[in-house]
Amino acid sequence: MGKTIAIANQKGGVGKTTTAINLAASLATNRKRVLLIDADPQANATSGLGVDPKQLTASIYECLADDYPMHSATVDTCVERLQIVGSRIDLVGAELELVSKDDRENVLRRAIADVKDSYDYVLIDCSPSLGLITVNALTAADSVIIPVQAEYFALEGISKLLNTIRIIKSRLNPSLKIEGFLLTMYDARLRLANQIFEELKSHFGDMVFNTVIPRNIKLSEAPSHGLPAILYDPTSRGATSHMQLAKELGMRERAKASN
Repeated sequence: MGKTIAIANQKGGVGKTTTAINLAASLATNRKRVLLIDADPQANATSGLGVDPKQLTASIYECLADDYPMHSATVDTCVERLQIVGSRIDLVGAELELVSKDDRENVLRRAIADVKDSYDYVLIDCSPSLGLITVNALTAADSVIIPVQAEYFALEGISKLLNTIRIIKSRLNPSLKIEGFLLTMYDARLRLANQIFEELKSHFGDMVFNTVIPRNIKLSEAPSHGLPAILYDPTSRGATSHMQLAKELGMRERAKASN
């Protein structure tokens, strides 16, 4: 059975979608079977993997609003072993439609149950909000990766997300764990970036990934070509850092399994 990981932070512009695309592609490159669920109405993860949202016959919207079977909504991407359940702008309306559903916080969990056995990892790219769709993602997930931008207001808002995670653990998903905090947009030349990393480490200890994601032009350019960094420029720091993140994720899982 696959592991479901939500990638979440209600603060926008912290690299959630970049992390989702490139971690998914790196895991697939390491011969893992991966499904990426684009749960953001902006559909950037969808287009960033070369899939045109307008060409989708079904998206995550239909899975949530119409109980459309998720296995019928998956499409192949440019990366072998990586599939995606894409998004479209109409996902905005799903928040309202979910409100009237029975057991509305568990709709995505039930949808994922349809496909979870077919993958090693199911990654969910969450929108920059703590609305009902993100609550669904956290309720469906085994764990959550929290990208944190290496800037002054990096820790602002994390307490709100952590409080949401605590509420979901107590009421909806007792097994939800924090997979780790991931420092993104990191520039080692800046003293502030290093201070943010040290501050994260002092607050959260081993929950902070040792891998950091640097600011990298190739990482920024790749989505406009519909490619993850590992295909756009495999030798770039953006590509190699996400490959390292995939390896660290695997090492952490093996360490937990052996304890």
